Amino acid sequence: MRTRALVKRIIRQFIRDKRTLAMMFLAPLLILTLVNLVFSGNNYDPEIAVISSTEPFASQLEGADSSFTIYENSKQAFDDLEHEKLDAIIEIDPPTTKITLEGSNPTANKAVMMTVEKTLKSLAPKSPQPNAMETKVDYLHGSADMESFDYMGPFLIGFFIFFFVFLISGVSFLRERTTGTLERLLATPMRRWEMVAGYVLGFGIFTIIQSAIIVSFSIYVLDIMMAGSIWYVILITLMLAVTALSLGTLLSAFAKNELQMIQFIPLVVVPQVFFSGLFNIETMTDWLQPISYIMPLTYGGQAMREVMIQGGGWADIYDEVLVLAGFSLLFMVLNVLALKKHRKL
Repeated sequence: MRTRALVKRIIRQFIRDKRTLAMMFLAPLLILTLVNLVFSGNNYDPEIAVISSTEPFASQLEGADSSFTIYENSKQAFDDLEHEKLDAIIEIDPPTTKITLEGSNPTANKAVMMTVEKTLKSLAPKSPQPNAMETKVDYLHGSADMESFDYMGPFLIGFFIFFFVFLISGVSFLRERTTGTLERLLATPMRRWEMVAGYVLGFGIFTIIQSAIIVSFSIYVLDIMMAGSIWYVILITLMLAVTALSLGTLLSAFAKNELQMIQFIPLVVVPQVFFSGLFNIETMTDWLQPISYIMPLTYGGQAMREVMIQGGGWADIYDEVLVLAGFSLLFMVLNVLALKKHRKL
C-alpha cells in the first residue's frame, strides 16, 4: 500500500509539471529530427579552380563536372582560395598536375580529391595526359598530417566553454533567487542594469580564468594545431563565455528549480552543436541553413577555426567577435527586462 501511494504521488507530480513531461517526450523527438535533417542533407560539392597551359584539357575538366571552373588569372584564383570561395586549385602543366587544397576542412579536402580522381579517370579514354602526369598536393592551410582532432578541437573548445558557463551561471543565478538573495538585492536602491552588470562582471572573472586554462591546456598539453595567436583564441572563448553567461542568467528567470534549468540544455545548447561548424552547414537541407545565423556557437566556431587552423588575425575574426558581443548585449538587455517581474524601478 505504501509503495502504491508513493507511485501515485510521483505520477501526480509529473502530471502537474508540464515542462518535465515535454522534456521527456518531446525533446528527444526534436533532437532526433534535427539529427536526421543534418545528416540527411546533400553531399558536399567542392568548388575547384582550373588553371591549365593546355586549354582543351581544362575545358574537358570543366565540361565533365560542374565543380571545375576555369580561371585565367591565377592570382584571382588564389585570392578566392584564401577567402574560402574555392576549396582547391588544380594547375595543369604537363607533365605535372598540382592540386592546392584550402586545407582547413577535411570533408572538403576529401570531396576535392574524390572529384579530381573520378573526373581524371572518366577523361582517361579521351586524353592520355592524365595518366602520364605526376600529381602533387599542397595545402594552403593545415597539412596532410592534420588529424581529425585538430579540426574538431577549435569547435569542441568553444562548445565546452559555452556549455559549462551556461549551466553554471544559470543554476547559480537561480539559487540567488530561490534562496532570497535576489529579493534582498531588489529591496535596495540598486537598479536592474547595475544588478545585471554586477552578476556578469562577477561571473566574468571566473570565465576569463576558465577560458585561459582550457585554451592553454588544449594547445600546450593536447597539442591541438595552433596556426594563429593564442590571444585571439582566448578573446573568442571569452566572448563565447560572456554570451553563454548572459543567456544562462536570462533563462534562469524562467526556471523554478535546478531541474527546470537543466531542461533548457536540449533546447538551447544541443542544437547549437550542429551549427557550430563541426558539421558542414553547406550540406544541410537548404531551409535549415539560415538557422545557423541565430546560433552564437556558429560565429564562435568559425572564428576559432580561422585563428587555430587558418592562422587568421583580427581582420579575419572581428565580424564574428562583434556578433558575439551583440548577442551578449541583447541578452543583458533582456535580463534587465526580465527582472521587471520582481520589481519595477
